[in-house]
Amino acid sequence: MISSAEQQKRIRKRYAAERRFKLYGVGALIAALLCLVVLLTDICSRGATAFFTTKLTVPVSFDTETLSLPESPTLADLENADYYTTLNKAVYSLFPDAVESSDKRAIKTLVSPLASMTLRQHLLENPDDLGKTIQVTVLAHSDVDQLVKGNVDRTLPEARRKLNDKQLGYVDLLQRQGTIFTTFNWRFFTSGDSRMPEMAGIGGAILGSLFTLLVTLLLSFPVAVAAAVYLEQFAPKNKWTALIEVNINNLAAVPSIVFGLLGLGIFLNYFEMPRSTPLVGGVVLGLRALPTIIVSARAALKAVPPSIKEGALAMGASEMQAIFHHVLPLALPGTLTGTIIALAQALGETAPLLMIGMVAFIVDIPTSPLDPSSVLPVQIFLWAESAEPGFVEKTSAAIMT
Repeated sequence: MISSAEQQKRIRKRYAAERRFKLYGVGALIAALLCLVVLLTDICSRGATAFFTTKLTVPVSFDTETLSLPESPTLADLENADYYTTLNKAVYSLFPDAVESSDKRAIKTLVSPLASMTLRQHLLENPDDLGKTIQVTVLAHSDVDQLVKGNVDRTLPEARRKLNDKQLGYVDLLQRQGTIFTTFNWRFFTSGDSRMPEMAGIGGAILGSLFTLLVTLLLSFPVAVAAAVYLEQFAPKNKWTALIEVNINNLAAVPSIVFGLLGLGIFLNYFEMPRSTPLVGGVVLGLRALPTIIVSARAALKAVPPSIKEGALAMGASEMQAIFHHVLPLALPGTLTGTIIALAQALGETAPLLMIGMVAFIVDIPTSPLDPSSVLPVQIFLWAESAEPGFVEKTSAAIMT
């Protein structure tokens, strides 16, 4: 016989073990949340400044001599004018005391190398400004942008900074004059990729991702639902259907890069589909998402009570009517949940898209699934490879979006 004291001792030990187990669970949960907070804090702290950009206002003199234009220029003349020299003269005018060649070289690097395109666009939209001096706002260079945002350590030796002491003084002077300022970076959401960090954006990657997901959804959802309905409601239970079920489950575990190899070998090399387009990317990701949607749709169909179908058949409905009018609508929520999960997985895929050429440097914004484009995960991958501080913050900002 076990005494009452021994029983109480064992009960206390069991309760203590239960409390320890609860503490272990709470500790694991807290540790996971802390890791998540640290990760999100690091990404947000790096990427928050990318949603703002630095610009400066310069007095631009659109005189025909500097622009190398004839007396009566045509539209073609305006398109091919010398805006680079015009921009340099406008920036030099901000520092009239700078006359040395070294000073001018330091000054002209304060603005983006592609800022001359802003002057070109302005004059093409406002040809009446020819011969006038107009205040035009242009993008600052990425190094100046990082300095204004406070991402550059001024105490570092000059040899370890991209901006020398003289350029720091020029930027400080512009800030005191109010010529240089920070504004919201709309270009980040509306422009495509660029070699210049201050010009780069995710607009092309977002549209490319939307087109790719659209093709993925249109290809995978109808085929997956039809396959699930057939396997669950119509297919006989034999070894062939069992083999098909096993292969579908195995497809869900295949590494995604294998689907990229399939797209490279079949869709690009054999069918000669256009490379680096959302059409090919959508087809490849559609095959990747197919088994996930089939499995979730079959599980949703199994969860529908058999009495629903039996009641419809008892009322005189055909088997097809009972399935499509009663069973399938009830299974739709579970099917859509699996579809959303499959599309979310497809949106985060990078490896298969690298195999079909969607890693290419694409500047233009796509307008259809047949236009070459990038996608958001690949864009993040490309920017993450760059050591430019401007691309570092844009990488984190793209992850945040």
